[in-house]
Amino acid sequence: MTAGGEPAEARIAALEARLQRLEEERDIQRLIASYGPCVDAANSAGAAELWAEDGSYDVEGWRMTRREDIRAMVDSEGHRALVDRGCCHFLGPAVVSVDGDEAVAVCESLVLRAADEGPTEYVVWRAAANHFHLQRVAGRWRIVARTTRLLNGNPEAHRLLTAGLAGERLDLS
Repeated sequence: MTAGGEPAEARIAALEARLQRLEEERDIQRLIASYGPCVDAANSAGAAELWAEDGSYDVEGWRMTRREDIRAMVDSEGHRALVDRGCCHFLGPAVVSVDGDEAVAVCESLVLRAADEGPTEYVVWRAAANHFHLQRVAGRWRIVARTTRLLNGNPEAHRLLTAGLAGERLDLS
């Protein structure tokens, strides 16, 4: 028995459960934070690996429906031109809700790009809301669905943020 009257085994089990939850949240936050460095380095394989094989990414009416689509987006001429000019995709921090092998996360993101004035000046190009549905696949967290909407007064962006904070999955398609 502990000083509070709770059996030591129960206290240890509760601490182990809390530690597991923290580790799951950290792993998901790390996965989400990895997106920016991958796409800014034009690492299409690394970016695609963040998704489940049939995971989707819906960004402003452009819907990618599998890992290979993510790879193609990062390898596209438009994205390569953005990287070659200079950009920074920043996501986070993420609010994560885990339920077994499923999770929901929400965060805001900024994309900065090099300004016309020179390579040391940057402008905010996009500010967006991001809602993630994740699953543990073969012991690793993967994105099953990511939905992104611009934070330009768009009510869909507000719905993504609200649902994500509540730990609710939301599909706008």
